[in-house]
Amino acid sequence: MKALIVGSKGQLGRGLAATAPMGVEIVGHDIDTLDITDAASVDAVVASERPHLILNAAAYTAVDKAESDEDAAYAVNATAVGLLADAARKHDARLVHVSTDFVFDGVAGTPYQPDAPPNPLSAYGRTKLAGEHATGPEALIVRTAWVYAPTGGNFVRTMLRLMAAHPQVRVVADQIGTPTYAPGLAAALWTMAGQGAQGIYHYTDAGAASWYDFAVAIQEEALTAGLLDAAVPVVPITTVDFPTPAARPSYSVLDKTSTFALLGGPTPHWRTNLRTMIAEIKTHG
Repeated sequence: MKALIVGSKGQLGRGLAATAPMGVEIVGHDIDTLDITDAASVDAVVASERPHLILNAAAYTAVDKAESDEDAAYAVNATAVGLLADAARKHDARLVHVSTDFVFDGVAGTPYQPDAPPNPLSAYGRTKLAGEHATGPEALIVRTAWVYAPTGGNFVRTMLRLMAAHPQVRVVADQIGTPTYAPGLAAALWTMAGQGAQGIYHYTDAGAASWYDFAVAIQEEALTAGLLDAAVPVVPITTVDFPTPAARPSYSVLDKTSTFALLGGPTPHWRTNLRTMIAEIKTHG
């Protein structure tokens, strides 16, 4: 089988390449080799490569910037997804598309089912929801949240940097979701695609946490591993204390029951995967 990974240099794209099943031929494209907002370019690459599977790990993820640049976010998160879907149908490929918990407004208070009504609060969420609608019924859509990896820009790496350089860190404590280790998400995407899954599914690590809980755990694990020399106070604050251009859902835990059925069991707890990621950084830098 041949698979085209779009967004191959991002943290999920790298995870997809690293966890690809034996026998899968990988072709990777990123912004430097493919403009996914250009229909002719997308069609030419898919026509040339003839992949059986297209995994879309590309996205405009600058949540706050999207509030003042929604057209650019829409081009990547929605228009490009439609182009990939069109090329997949035209050239007999299957599309796997990654979406987000930000399609929900956070008022439910209980984990969101895949068929729960979306109501995004931000431009980023609106464009990602539009991307879901652009895929067509044949695609597999997997919503996820709070993705991090040993490389790339993410919350874990930011916290490690701030904790090493500042006498304290202030972290929002009233937004609840679930961290997701990118290699685990990547492996799950391969499994779900291999089973021919279609429609909307949810994947994150198990459990739930606030950003504050996540930050405290990062420091604890990093101290244990020797990545930090000393602890600093982690101060819980509210969303009001840390205003941002984009509104975030206060609760965006995703129900993964249907995904567990496909995978044959629950995902690892987020704390377990955090420990794995910290060990990876310690070993490889």
